[in-house]
Amino acid sequence: MSKLAAEDKFLDLSDYGRTFGRFFANQLKNTRFTPIHVTLLFGISGLIAIYCILTNHFYLAGCFILLKSGIDAADGELARLKKTPSYSGRYLDSVFDIILNFLFLMTICYVSATNIWLTLVAFICIQLQGTLYNYYYVILRTKSVGGDTTSKIFEYKTPKALPGETQQSVNILFGIYKIVYGIFDKIIHFLDTDAYKAKTFPNWFMTFLSIYGLGFQLLVMAAMLALGWIEYIVPFFIAFSLFIFILIAIRKKTLT
Repeated sequence: MSKLAAEDKFLDLSDYGRTFGRFFANQLKNTRFTPIHVTLLFGISGLIAIYCILTNHFYLAGCFILLKSGIDAADGELARLKKTPSYSGRYLDSVFDIILNFLFLMTICYVSATNIWLTLVAFICIQLQGTLYNYYYVILRTKSVGGDTTSKIFEYKTPKALPGETQQSVNILFGIYKIVYGIFDKIIHFLDTDAYKAKTFPNWFMTFLSIYGLGFQLLVMAAMLALGWIEYIVPFFIAFSLFIFILIAIRKKTLT
């Protein structure tokens, strides 16, 4: 099942791993592997990338970061193939993403001459970028006829467990999710409180917005590592955040 109706689909620059994700999920659909297993696997790929950075194998690190991005697309695809959507899987996926983002940047800081405080700023910037993308994307999905509704625009209440998962696991993972993402959600909601009132977002806007999707962020990081530009990764993501204000301004002025 697609996350969007046909008329709402757009060129998502962050979703280049989808083809691999679908292929991988199809290989697992008749096995005992679950979406949670796939989520754990992309975590392992991320940890291998971190090891490669620590050992100055930057090209390999970039390859494993891209592999992580591809596997990341497979857990949701497998859940749809097996018709086993779960909040536990969704929140675990998101928690792994933010942990790996933090570890990627801290590892880059460790092996380069990058200032740790600038690295922390870059981490905040990356999370705000991703939150803006998710905020607008989830709004579009909830308005799209037949779109995916597992994600919510405002996630303040613990959701009721879906079939196949326990309420306890949902409670725990949702609590962790709120701790690590709550402040970023609040900042983006504050910057564009009325975004959910917009009728829809045009395809060109969503494509522009997709430069803030996690996949595109990881693609940039992987490319800069492969090119040996490790010293520029942190400054790049800080400067890249200027588009946050441009995108919000476009949304407020033209998309209501």
